[in-house]
Amino acid sequence: MLPMSHTAPRSDLGTHEVHNQPGARGDFDLWQSDPVIRLNAAGAANHDTHLGDYARMLGQAKMREAARDANRHTPELALFDRGGRRLDEVRYHPAYHRFMEISVAAGYSAVAWEGSPGGHATHAAMVYLASQVEPGHCCPLTMTYASAPVIAAAEGLSAEWQSKILSRRYDPSVAEIAEKHGATIGMAMTEKQGGSDVRANTTRAEPDGSVWRLTGHKWFCSAPMSDGFLTLAQTPKGLTCFLVPRWLEGERNGIRIQRLKDKLGNRSNASAEIEYDRALAYQIGEQGRGVRTIVEMVHHTRLDTAIAPAGLMRAALVEAHHWVSHRTAFQKNLVDQPLMRTVLADLTLDWEGSVALGMRVAHAFDGATREDRAFARIGVALAKFMSNKLCPVVVSEAMEVLGGMGFIEDTPLPMLYREAPLNGIWEGSGNVICLDALRTLAKEPRAVDALNAELDAPAGQDTGYDAALRAYRARWTSLPSEAEARWFVEQTALLLTAAVLIRQAPEPIADAFVATRLSGDRGRVSGTVRNLDTRAILARLGRPD
Repeated sequence: MLPMSHTAPRSDLGTHEVHNQPGARGDFDLWQSDPVIRLNAAGAANHDTHLGDYARMLGQAKMREAARDANRHTPELALFDRGGRRLDEVRYHPAYHRFMEISVAAGYSAVAWEGSPGGHATHAAMVYLASQVEPGHCCPLTMTYASAPVIAAAEGLSAEWQSKILSRRYDPSVAEIAEKHGATIGMAMTEKQGGSDVRANTTRAEPDGSVWRLTGHKWFCSAPMSDGFLTLAQTPKGLTCFLVPRWLEGERNGIRIQRLKDKLGNRSNASAEIEYDRALAYQIGEQGRGVRTIVEMVHHTRLDTAIAPAGLMRAALVEAHHWVSHRTAFQKNLVDQPLMRTVLADLTLDWEGSVALGMRVAHAFDGATREDRAFARIGVALAKFMSNKLCPVVVSEAMEVLGGMGFIEDTPLPMLYREAPLNGIWEGSGNVICLDALRTLAKEPRAVDALNAELDAPAGQDTGYDAALRAYRARWTSLPSEAEARWFVEQTALLLTAAVLIRQAPEPIADAFVATRLSGDRGRVSGTVRNLDTRAILARLGRPD
């Protein structure tokens, strides 16, 4: 990464003078500039200092440059050394390692398990902040965070695994777990023939004394440089969960990287196809209960994929807000154009609603009651579905605000655009999430009660909301058919978002959300609304830098 210049660039170019172009953003405090995350993170562990310090570091101009480097200089696969011996290693640009170092030190994957109040909410806020700058490095850290309860519950597994994944020291060295200062965990679940249907997996596990040997393929392996992988394989008793260490004492485990995926986005982070060639593995949980074992990990990764889109939306909207605040057209600042203000305000409501719902769910992860846990199970599905359906639209519209420049790699919009669909695919696509939501409500009465309690909490405070809730309950007196699952989940998520906003957001925000999302007074595309208090809504984006 080249040192950044502190000398102003030249505007007089001889043939013309550069004007009406927004200047560089410089350092940008992602915490103090964002009243929405500060409101919704309240109650998280030392949120003002812990999250504030992390946000200020990520908001530096040099970190945005590092993000560009990490995504332009993508990971490389080193299959062999020069003598033809197998390496199966992935090499990363130094900028990527810098992000990993900063986020691990800040506790991205550890803070939720360290015992401080609001640990999961703090973690979720960190996901939100990191996603605004360099989302690729979030993948291995999310999986490491989510693996902690699964590994903690494993019998017979060395305690070093738990201590190393909760370490705040980033250690990318090629070494067995006992020699490392810290460790990361990846996932290798999906196979070619099964996709989301992991029960169709064919990778087999054979006992070898106290350990197992795995043979088979994995179509997707996330973060193949990780120190261990949670994976699924067939035993005589059925699909079982295993931890496969990347490195053994004095040798490499039988994990063969076939190739790295050539992905649309998330380019700083590697994804791979791998084969297990009698790879040593440790059993996690009971034989034949692999899906049940891994559900705990997936539950936590879904929290991250629910809140990360809000970070992407925030980054795109801040960039658009900066542009319109420093550029004129037709003798008027773009930010003062009524239609531009309406579009941006409408998009801002999508972003704030996603932050509010995602963080409400994160706080439920921190709750100690059965009701909290029940709400977290249904809430995370609703939040993940809704935020990921909104994110690509918000980012696309923000890109359009910049005109042609929004399509140019000099701005962060192309990276955000490529990233926008991903969290909707990871950890269960939209259809999978909707069907999971229906199953949860059908099988867990406590989840139904917890959801209804949340929906009833703002009763009597907004007549539009009350009418929408009555219509919703009249429409669905019971769970819908599978064919209507998306419709049902969308309406439930919108109502739940409104319920959160009514209770804690400024009145103009909650009123506008109810009027445009619940009352039907809106077209199908962004900006097809009326009578928004654009001044109050756009103030939620903070002051343009």
